[in-house]
Amino acid sequence: MLPDMSEEKIQSAGNAVDSIDPILPSEIGFDIDGVVADTMEAFIRIAREEFGIDYISKEQITSYWIEECLPIPLDIIKAIINRLLTDPVGIKLEPLPGAREALMRLAAHGSLTFVTARTVKEPIEAWLISLLSGVAHEDIRVIATGQYSAKAGVLDELKLKYFIDDHLETCRDLHKRGIKTFVFDQPWNRGNAPFLRIRSWKALSGIIKMPS
Repeated sequence: MLPDMSEEKIQSAGNAVDSIDPILPSEIGFDIDGVVADTMEAFIRIAREEFGIDYISKEQITSYWIEECLPIPLDIIKAIINRLLTDPVGIKLEPLPGAREALMRLAAHGSLTFVTARTVKEPIEAWLISLLSGVAHEDIRVIATGQYSAKAGVLDELKLKYFIDDHLETCRDLHKRGIKTFVFDQPWNRGNAPFLRIRSWKALSGIIKMPS
């Protein structure tokens, strides 16, 4: 969850996990913000530490469009988003629980692919390289599409069969294109959807088949 600041707005039911066949590590791609990175924890922390805003919580972020659900001035939202986009290492962006461990296990069996709607990949790529210390840089592939609607074309080109994202509209778009899609459960994506809802990296790890 982290949109391009050039967009007009600032963006912000599941089936049983055991109902699908095991997935090979080479078949799946990952969004970053809200899936690997706990971006909204960093947003809330910066709001508190740098702007004195101590009255918001992650559960209040019920829309992908942050300004629609948080009582924060738009200029402050933009300033925080800019920090998250340009300096994820400097602001000490943290991974979601279990993400690093699961990705390290997957990396032992091949390259990892991350497709993000960020417009510039270098800052978040540097963060991933730091997070996944020990994984060869060439095995961490990051593609920045600039907009969520461009992800489907990238995934088709890469021949990835599965993708996990926290943005419902992205998941719906990929689902329509025939890409098997999982939504990573977050307060801003609650609701019925025709694809699997993943609630933790432990659950996700359980459906990815590690080669023997």
